[in-house]
Amino acid sequence: MSVPSEPAGRIPRSQLVVDLVLAGVFALVCLPFSLHASAAGLLPLVAYTAALGVRRLRPDLSLALAWAGALLTMGLMLPPALADSAVLGVLYASSAHGSRRVRWAGLASAVLGAVAAAVYLGVVQLGLVTDGAPQSGLGMLMWGTLVFIASVSLFALAWTAGLVVRTVRASRAAKRNEELARRDRTLAEYRMVVEQERSRIARDMHDVVAHSLAVVIAQADGARFAAAAKPEAAVDALGTIAGVARGALGDVRMLLAELRHDEGGAPQPVIEDLELLLDQLRAAGLDVRAETHGDPVELPTGHQIAVYRIVQEALTNALRHGDTEEPVELRFDWDGAGVSVTVASALKEDGRQPGPPGALRHGIPGMRERAQLTGGTLHAEPAGGRFVVRARIPARSGRQPA
Repeated sequence: MSVPSEPAGRIPRSQLVVDLVLAGVFALVCLPFSLHASAAGLLPLVAYTAALGVRRLRPDLSLALAWAGALLTMGLMLPPALADSAVLGVLYASSAHGSRRVRWAGLASAVLGAVAAAVYLGVVQLGLVTDGAPQSGLGMLMWGTLVFIASVSLFALAWTAGLVVRTVRASRAAKRNEELARRDRTLAEYRMVVEQERSRIARDMHDVVAHSLAVVIAQADGARFAAAAKPEAAVDALGTIAGVARGALGDVRMLLAELRHDEGGAPQPVIEDLELLLDQLRAAGLDVRAETHGDPVELPTGHQIAVYRIVQEALTNALRHGDTEEPVELRFDWDGAGVSVTVASALKEDGRQPGPPGALRHGIPGMRERAQLTGGTLHAEPAGGRFVVRARIPARSGRQPA
């Protein structure tokens, strides 16, 4: 039988105080019964009381004291008393709180104690003669057998109860440790996903800033050459420079904490590229129904990339994990301050969110991070049998430099 062992002597002080108080109460209750036949009954009572007091602090010492109390009872030829019931508590504690050695010593004590009780009560206490007539050997054997069966049943029951409690306690501790470990792994995984997403966003923004600076340089050169011949063209060029620089400034603010250098890469998708994305998903079997409300406003390139990536991830999750037999609603609500994007897809028949219970969904942290870097927000949760992703992307970044 494989049961985890626990170190003895490491219990809270309050628990030890409770054990000592209960042992004292036990002694007071048993005192009249122990002194009823003889004053010598006080000796085993003291041993039993001490055994109960240290049963969780020192299960090995408690077992030894219980044996001392039993041997004193038999040595002094005392009749059974209420104090003898302390043996049950000691056997329970040896199994529930003792080390492997003490636990098996408790089981051996249960068997040997039952034999000792049978001999003592069946032979010594019953007596060899009754009313001057010898007691038959068969009668003593039957009485001793009954005492043995009763004793070993009680002792084994107390020991087994302790073992069961120990096993349940160990199982609960293992579950708690497993839950803590799972939580730590989930947190580490979440941080890794966020860091990976930030690196990918940094690469996206690198292209945006490079593009913006190229436009600014080209417009500035054109304005410089056109200033003398066509002043109005120079004014237009300066307006373009101001708009592009303003958008690039918002992108740079988002990158101050997480900008990473990486070479190459294809041009990043923007809102105008969503039609191609929707066509690809529809060809893959996803019925996407897009709606646009309000008048679109100009978004910085980085914000457009965020909108594209959020829509892409939400629709990809719907294709992979949702019920593709039902249509997916894609809605854009524009106003002067930005755009609100809603993607609602039907859950599968079991009504669960994508992925196994408690599993981290890698796409959601990435979408949330993209929205937050633009100064926006994102919420993703099941509602009414559908999984709904709501993102708010402002026209201008609200983040401030770190």
